[in-house]
Amino acid sequence: MKVTEVPAIEGAYLFEPTPYADERGFFCRTFDVDVVRSVGIDPGAFVQDSLSRSVRGVVRGLHLRSGAGEAKLVRCSYGSVFDVVVDLRPDSPTYLGRAFFELSGETQTTLYIPAGCAHGFQALTETADTSYRIDRPHDPAEDVTIAFDDPELAIPWPLPVTSMSQRDREAPSLAAALKQKES
Repeated sequence: MKVTEVPAIEGAYLFEPTPYADERGFFCRTFDVDVVRSVGIDPGAFVQDSLSRSVRGVVRGLHLRSGAGEAKLVRCSYGSVFDVVVDLRPDSPTYLGRAFFELSGETQTTLYIPAGCAHGFQALTETADTSYRIDRPHDPAEDVTIAFDDPELAIPWPLPVTSMSQRDREAPSLAAALKQKES
């Protein structure tokens, strides 16, 4: 498994497995304790796994948690997504840095997103399954959402948005969300 630092987001990593393909399909290891530990991430810190299924054009996010935040391992296990990370940690050397990735079931690449970063994605295929492994139990009272189309972030979403949750549609600007995150 190859590990690559994400230059635009301090502390973020891509974990790229080596798929073994044959006439049956493929097999690959998508999580390896020793590899995760080798970059200073505590593999035992993850406490919850979740899965979302989205249809082409759906945008989910931008989401983060207030308080201590939430670190995530994110992987598109089927289909593909345009994935977005925004560094919202004021003390980070990459504060307000943005990074964009295509995650897909073909590569099974996993993205590690440090606590304090906003995350969102858009489904690029008719079906896209996205897995999340998070380091704290979810507490809806700590949810913070940022407008996906905030002009300050200028995220280049590749497709027209076909659907999103009401919460995401009504999300405040980056400036308003940062005030909420602090409280």
